[in-house]
Amino acid sequence: YRYFPEPDLVPLVLDRAWVEELRARLPELPLPRRQRFVQQYGLSPADARVLTASRGLADFYEACVEAAGQPRTVANWVTGEFLRLMKETGRDPEDLTVENSPVPPARLAALLRLVDAGTLSLNLAKQVFEEMFRTGKAPEAVVRERGLEQIADRDALVPVVEQVVREHRDAADAFRQGQEKALTFLMGQVMRATRGKANPQLARQLLQEVLQR
Repeated sequence: YRYFPEPDLVPLVLDRAWVEELRARLPELPLPRRQRFVQQYGLSPADARVLTASRGLADFYEACVEAAGQPRTVANWVTGEFLRLMKETGRDPEDLTVENSPVPPARLAALLRLVDAGTLSLNLAKQVFEEMFRTGKAPEAVVRERGLEQIADRDALVPVVEQVVREHRDAADAFRQGQEKALTFLMGQVMRATRGKANPQLARQLLQEVLQR
C-alpha cells in the first residue's frame, strides 16, 4: 500500500508549538554540546570530546564551572586528576552524576579557590584532591588535618632560604657565576626543607635576593 494513502487513517496535524515544547525537553546531544564547550568555554576539541563522552561527566563539568568559573582550569582537573582517580578506583564515568560524584562540584570549586588564594600549591592541591576523592572530606578539612597550608610568609621563609644557601655553597657559587640550573637545585632544596609548602614564587624571589648579597 505504499503507492497510495491509507484511506482509513485521518490526517494527523501536529501543533507547531507542541512540537517545539517537546523539542525543548530533549537533552542536549553530545555533538552540539561538544561544539558549545569549545565555543562557550574555549576548550580544545580534544578536551570537549572527553568531557562530553557521557552526559554525567558533561553535567559534572558544567556544575563545577558554574561553582568555580575558570572553565579551562576545571577542564584540566576533570580530564586529569578526576578521571585518573575514577579509573584507579574502578568507577565508570558513564555512571557518574552530579549527585553521586565522590567530589561534589562545590568542593572542587572550594579547592581551586584555595589554590588561587595561595593557601595551597598546585602539587599540594593534587594531594588534597586525592584524599577528598577517597574520603569525601571537604578541602579545608584535609588541609587543616594534614597541616598543608602553603607558607607564604616572608619572615617564615627567609631563615629557611638562608640555611639552604649556607648548606649548599657550591650551588650558590655556581649560580653567582651564571649557572641558572643551580637556582633550580636550590629551589628544590627549599621545597624539600618545607615539605613542599613554600610558596614557589616567593621562595624563588627570596633565593635570588639572598644569593645577591
